[in-house]
Amino acid sequence: MGTKNIFERIRENISEMTGSAQEHQRLIELVNQMENKQVNLLIAGPTGSGKSSTINSLFNMSVAKVGVGVDPQTKDIDRYELENLIIWDTPGFGDSEAADKEYSRQIASKLEETDEDGKKLIDIVLVVLDASSKDMGTSYKLISKTILPHLDTQKGQRILIAINQADMAMKGNHWNYNQNCPDEILKKFLEDKVSSIQSRILESTGLQIDPIYYCAGYTDDNGEQRRAYNLNKLLLQILHEVGSEKVLIFADNINNDENMWVDDDGDGNYSESIAQSFGDVFKDSIGDGFETGGVVGGMIAGIPGAIIGMLVGAVGGPRLLRRLKQENLLNRQREGYD
Repeated sequence: MGTKNIFERIRENISEMTGSAQEHQRLIELVNQMENKQVNLLIAGPTGSGKSSTINSLFNMSVAKVGVGVDPQTKDIDRYELENLIIWDTPGFGDSEAADKEYSRQIASKLEETDEDGKKLIDIVLVVLDASSKDMGTSYKLISKTILPHLDTQKGQRILIAINQADMAMKGNHWNYNQNCPDEILKKFLEDKVSSIQSRILESTGLQIDPIYYCAGYTDDNGEQRRAYNLNKLLLQILHEVGSEKVLIFADNINNDENMWVDDDGDGNYSESIAQSFGDVFKDSIGDGFETGGVVGGMIAGIPGAIIGMLVGAVGGPRLLRRLKQENLLNRQREGYD
């Protein structure tokens, strides 16, 4: 027998929860609805920005051996399917004006595409930029002239901007390779770049975007795995933007190499927040008539321990799970359920 997916595990857990048969049935119907949804993630950016390494690092897949045999003249949008998670990998920009024009047409067409229910197909556009690049003109043009005019935020489409290869900015001279993080000089440089991109997009489009910088991590020519940085921060942004009704689709597809989720800027406990987002997925979806504390506690208990353990780092999966369940028990006691 194969490994059970997140939805199968939750359905099994529902039968062990307190509550009436009617509540159990409503929960199972809700789980079934979530399982039938689909997330479409479109990744765009200039050639060499690290789109493939980002996909490889975030998810349990390998779309390309980064830097080896990658043809920058690929003319089609590649489609990768991880069950209900669909990744659309677009050709890189910046090789030639003629190629960019064709790529723009393909991206615009994909953003306008609708599903069988008439809803916009693409949920999220992730624009990957190169932190070491001094010329952002092509990227700004991609965002303002191609993506935003065809992005319908009113219908749920979202855009994220992520600045990859932070370790290569300033020629890599200010990256602490032992601790896998930027020194103060490079950190200020990267933060200034984030502010500059944010201000320029706001000025030209009126759209407020919060870019982040990160390192996707990759296997170099010597076969050495370079550690990722702020990858958990990037994943958390993606989960926030996709919304609670679809967030569980990511649970079984996250890269299971725990080393990819260790290093970050320390500005937040991103890994714990990711685990919490899976545990809290039903809060916004459950209607009146449920014992909310018991339901949420049951849902958290149904999240695969391996995923929580992988993402919460030093907090530890079992400890986090116990703490979240204790919090829900206290909430239930305060609300008079116990």
